[in-house]
Amino acid sequence: MTTTLAGGTFDLADGMTVSRMGYGAMQLAGPNVFGPPRDRDQAVAVLRSAVEAGITHIDTADFYGPAVVNELIKEALFPYPAGLHIVTKVGARRAADGRWVPSLDPADLKAQVRENLTHLGLDTLDVVNLRVGGHDAPDEESLAEQFGALAELQQQGLVRHLGLSGVSATQLTEAQSIAPVVTVQNLYNLANRQDDALVDRCAAEGIAFAPFFPLGGFSPLQSDTLHKVAARLEASPQQIALAWLLQRSPAVVVIPGTSSPAHLRENIAAADLVLPADAVAELDTIGR
Repeated sequence: MTTTLAGGTFDLADGMTVSRMGYGAMQLAGPNVFGPPRDRDQAVAVLRSAVEAGITHIDTADFYGPAVVNELIKEALFPYPAGLHIVTKVGARRAADGRWVPSLDPADLKAQVRENLTHLGLDTLDVVNLRVGGHDAPDEESLAEQFGALAELQQQGLVRHLGLSGVSATQLTEAQSIAPVVTVQNLYNLANRQDDALVDRCAAEGIAFAPFFPLGGFSPLQSDTLHKVAARLEASPQQIALAWLLQRSPAVVVIPGTSSPAHLRENIAAADLVLPADAVAELDTIGR
């Protein structure tokens, strides 16, 4: 890959640098992230367009679909180009009716890693995030047994690096006592600022912070202030929200998802935006 996106890059670990503007593949599955996509050809095209645009960071999980999204990634991009890094996560499964079912038994976590390897067509996963909490605030339960199981797979060469999703600062500290953590993926956006301190800690410790639902998720961000700033700067509210995250901290990497080529181009263009100080101050009032 020779294209360099605006927004810059982040060094996750030695030899692994990702574009700060990433791509979240969750929306490539069917409704409610379950079953096949409405348009498989378009899903494949969106993945290829993301990589052609210079995105080197794709976020996924085998429970998207389940397996559907990882198989799409393999169909679209295998053999994977040099410099492309796929970040996946384990810690949940899907019921037959599509319900999300937490699954944190160490043996099953190892099975989930192997399923990711199979469906992505890889021998080693670049980064595996342990999904501890869901979309609500994380609890403070110990994750030592679960993270230790993933650290064993890292020692075996099945995983290069480890991360966390849906965790507290205390849980991050506990995980770091077991193995290095290269990324934290928590709910965070303009309207959800509960992890401000954790974002700053990640920056200080060289850990990437990847906000999930950077645009509000299934309930898009709605704010008169956001829309006013967007109109003034002649950008979409979504672009402003992504640009704010990229300016919030050099450790932030964004992973907006879409199944639309037009929305993909719009998201990527957000990396070109530089928000003036008065706009940032105005936007900061949304989450406070």
